[in-house]
Amino acid sequence: IRTVTYFFIFLNLSLAVFEEPAVYPLPFLVTSLVEVLCLLVFFGRLTHFAKVTLRNVFWKDTKNICIMVAILLSLTDLAIYGVLRIYNVSSIRWSRIVRPIFLINFAESRQIRRAFRSIRNTLPEITYVFLLFMFSLLMFSLMALKLFGERNLQTAEGLPYFRNYLEIVFDLYVLVTTANSPDVMMPAFDFSSWYALFFIAFVIVNTYIFMSLFLAVVYNNYKKHLKVMFGEMNCD
Repeated sequence: IRTVTYFFIFLNLSLAVFEEPAVYPLPFLVTSLVEVLCLLVFFGRLTHFAKVTLRNVFWKDTKNICIMVAILLSLTDLAIYGVLRIYNVSSIRWSRIVRPIFLINFAESRQIRRAFRSIRNTLPEITYVFLLFMFSLLMFSLMALKLFGERNLQTAEGLPYFRNYLEIVFDLYVLVTTANSPDVMMPAFDFSSWYALFFIAFVIVNTYIFMSLFLAVVYNNYKKHLKVMFGEMNCD
């Protein structure tokens, strides 16, 4: 039963690759039939679990409630999307975001659920580091706007360079990953080579210091919650 459940969970999650917009698009009828089949299997597994569990225990378990709600939402969304498609009305499959619920909440996914619980408990403790990082990003973006915004610089494509604050925030956020380096600084560097110091300082502070600090906080807190979880398991 566990193998069958995992297979259909994997199949249900894999539908995103084949549904519009998709990497390998399949006809809507094919993907919808596969999804209905997966939902029927999930409903059958839930019904089987209800048969071997006391009624008051079954209905008090939030995991079972989440699965039932996810099945109903998926079927409702599928029906609405199908009707709108018949009338050539553009729409999206908003129920895709509930599909991971099946992976987390089935009884067979106990280890995944424990890992998810550790991640959830870690998030509040890394909020302060994330807020400091965002504050640094916003301040550097404001400095970039003041430094380059009034110099009428242009990118290689002829677009305005660092004149919109939100676009600056996005470009510098990408620079944290160094994905757009050094292209993002070339218009400023061509104007004056001294402007490279701004981008060097940004990379040192945000990429090398904040990202390392962020990783250390995430790792230490996740490890702490994982030890607590395994300690509770040993006590049980």
